[in-house]
Amino acid sequence: MVIEPPYLIFLGDVPDALAAKTGLGIVDWRPEWCIGQLRLEGCKADAGIPDLSIAEAKEKGVQTMVVGAVNAGGVLPDHWVASIVEALEAGLNVATGLHTRLASIPEIAEAAARGGAGLHDVRFSDVRFATGKGTKRPGKRVLTVGTDCSVGKKYTALALEKEMRNRGWNADFRATGQTGVFISGRGAAIDAVAADFISGAVEWIAPAADSDHWDLVEGQGSLFHPSFAGVSLGLLHGAQPDLFIVCHEPTRKTMRGVSHPLPSIQDVIDLTVTCGRLTNPDIACAGIAVNTQKLAEDDARKLLDELSATYGVPATDPIRFGVASLVDRIAELG
Repeated sequence: MVIEPPYLIFLGDVPDALAAKTGLGIVDWRPEWCIGQLRLEGCKADAGIPDLSIAEAKEKGVQTMVVGAVNAGGVLPDHWVASIVEALEAGLNVATGLHTRLASIPEIAEAAARGGAGLHDVRFSDVRFATGKGTKRPGKRVLTVGTDCSVGKKYTALALEKEMRNRGWNADFRATGQTGVFISGRGAAIDAVAADFISGAVEWIAPAADSDHWDLVEGQGSLFHPSFAGVSLGLLHGAQPDLFIVCHEPTRKTMRGVSHPLPSIQDVIDLTVTCGRLTNPDIACAGIAVNTQKLAEDDARKLLDELSATYGVPATDPIRFGVASLVDRIAELG
């Protein structure tokens, strides 16, 4: 699947920034590809790039409109269809990471046929995955895990890749979600893979490699989230990580979309080690990544110092303070 940049990021009328994390993630990590954003009335997210109409985007050379919104169940709201049809009729390709196939909606399929534009459903892979085997394979892997979903697992993995490459390491980000696929150009959205094949899909995403090669595997969901734990467990077994980073958002009281309280960081470490030993008996925690965006800088530094002292591993905010301490620790353990 080749998705042609540059992009117009469609955010619809999402209720908050988390619901626009696909679009915001693309803008953060591939800003040179993002010409503008299209927001409907009532949209509560802003990617910080120019607001453009579809006609304006076409004039500026946009090739693909990317639906940059996410929601529970990955559905395409009916009132977004008109914007997608308009983009297709203007000759723009349309790409989405939702669970709804674009061509399954007659108006969209007909508009694509009329204009000759492409439809890209990133969540649906054309690869036939095998079941996971759990056999030890060469290469080294770091997996990001979370106390909840949407706590920074993708950003942490991308930041680790950047820091490792800056140091001359042989390292690759491995995408397991739709936003990561848009950013990296390769991977699979494992939450759309049939359950029996999740671990096998991750073995394909992060295959055998040279002994000095590091894969930074993007985590999904949380082992403690009642909606997504099954995906998280299959990902853990398939990634076969040597090391993992716990990702956390400190101001949340309940997990996103449900009433369950967040687990403690220690709970996550313990369960990840217990379950991860099935495919890698030597799995270990290498650090903690905390999204401190809602904290003042002094409060954030104090919290990170406390977490590091409590758990005996480095703790940082990858975006605010960088990941040098995490990579130092990975070097020690790896």
